[in-house]
Amino acid sequence: MFKKTLLVDMINRSSETPADRRNFLRGMGLLSAGAVGAGLVGTATAESASAATPSEGSVLNFALNLEYLEAEFYCYAAYGHGLADALATGTGTQGGVTGGHRVPFKSKAMRYYAEEIANDEIAHVKFLRTALGSAAVSRPAINLQESFTGAAVAAGVIKQGETFDPFSSEAFFLLGAFLFEDVGVTAYKGAAPLISTPAYLEAAAGILAVEAYHSGIVRTLLYENGLDAPTNLISDARDSLDGAGADKDQGITVGSGGRANLVPTDANSIAFSRTPQEVLNIVYLTPGTGVTKGGFYPNGLNGEIATS
Repeated sequence: MFKKTLLVDMINRSSETPADRRNFLRGMGLLSAGAVGAGLVGTATAESASAATPSEGSVLNFALNLEYLEAEFYCYAAYGHGLADALATGTGTQGGVTGGHRVPFKSKAMRYYAEEIANDEIAHVKFLRTALGSAAVSRPAINLQESFTGAAVAAGVIKQGETFDPFSSEAFFLLGAFLFEDVGVTAYKGAAPLISTPAYLEAAAGILAVEAYHSGIVRTLLYENGLDAPTNLISDARDSLDGAGADKDQGITVGSGGRANLVPTDANSIAFSRTPQEVLNIVYLTPGTGVTKGGFYPNGLNGEIATS
């Protein structure tokens, strides 16, 4: 038989919340009035309550929420439609997507970039949903319309009363993509210490690498197209949103001569990290703590990690 400590570890790693753990025990036939069942439940609950960090299931679901947003953005940009309905179901309240349409790409290369990234993000959604199984959260309500305008106004890219549609042109598409890509890299790096299962950690590292490739593509295209001024404004806005402390964002140029800065890193050339709360501040477009919704997620995220 498995040792009690191993069973507890299996229960905690396979579940996001105490309710999930109870369901896991029922499914395994371990939840009963017997002393063994009661002991396991008590031990699992106590260990969970004493944990200072969220469960791995919670971290993966947090990542899934972010992947839903990126996948919807790129799917609409590249193909003119969002995720298939079968990829939007799960626990929590499922929401719809507001805004989004196909970008009128003039460059074949740019269209190919968008399609490749869209396919990557769809694959990330599928992978995380499979890894989480029945614990996977559903896609929350996502706003791809007013949220971009609000972010662009706050950054100073456009004036109050104007509209920013990231799907209206190649330039606006790149600026919209930039708003997400660097955040994804810092989010996955920041989540790394919260994941201890080797298989999950390796997968998260793999997704982080792909997001970094995406970020490099977008930053390079922005620089080549002379969009450094609005890009740097968005970078400054992100840094003001994620909270007080160290500068965790960089634009695509440095100095007065427009020298390229395509790889944002600290003094040791290490990528920046953001906590889930800092990431939420950005996607909710609201600084501070205790925020539960707003910006790109008008009703908030699904799952345990949803408050900044």
